[in-house]
Amino acid sequence: MHGSFDATVRLWDCKSQSTKPIQVLDDSKDSVSSLHVLGHEVVTGSVDGRMRLYDLRMGMMYADTIGPFPAYSDPITSVQQTSDGNAVLVSTLDSTIRLMDKSNGQMLQSYKGHLNKDYRIRSCLGPGDSMVISGSEDGKIYAWELFTGKVFETLSAHDAKVASAVTCNVLRNEFASAGVDGSVIVWSAT
Repeated sequence: MHGSFDATVRLWDCKSQSTKPIQVLDDSKDSVSSLHVLGHEVVTGSVDGRMRLYDLRMGMMYADTIGPFPAYSDPITSVQQTSDGNAVLVSTLDSTIRLMDKSNGQMLQSYKGHLNKDYRIRSCLGPGDSMVISGSEDGKIYAWELFTGKVFETLSAHDAKVASAVTCNVLRNEFASAGVDGSVIVWSAT
């Protein structure tokens, strides 16, 4: 499964030898910048500023516009569902990360302090969904408490250049950051 610049999400059967996808999700109006799979659900984020939730078992799609203005929203740079599947962490190009309730589309919390205006920067949930971790265009890594939205850690990394991606390994209690300086740094999440 992958999202694409052609505004589609394509699903393949890896066991078959076919080069044709078994399903194409073409609801996006612009490039699909991020996707996350949890069980039978696929969440996508798009440059059109919409988060889409596909329930593959039910054949349903739900869309939410992310941002303060329904008529205009900033492009989405990353999406990740919580481990219980009840909420989605959404990063956008307005320097805001939002935790969205899947059942009603309401924002549960927002996370600010990092810089994300020009580049696709990925954020993630930390071990046990207890924190939010993101890179920043100032080269730092930011960590927020999930429930309060307060920054509790700022790490200098990547020679003050863009820290473009962060991902968490909950089994090892570590996270990794990647930057435009070409380096990948593994950090302890404790």
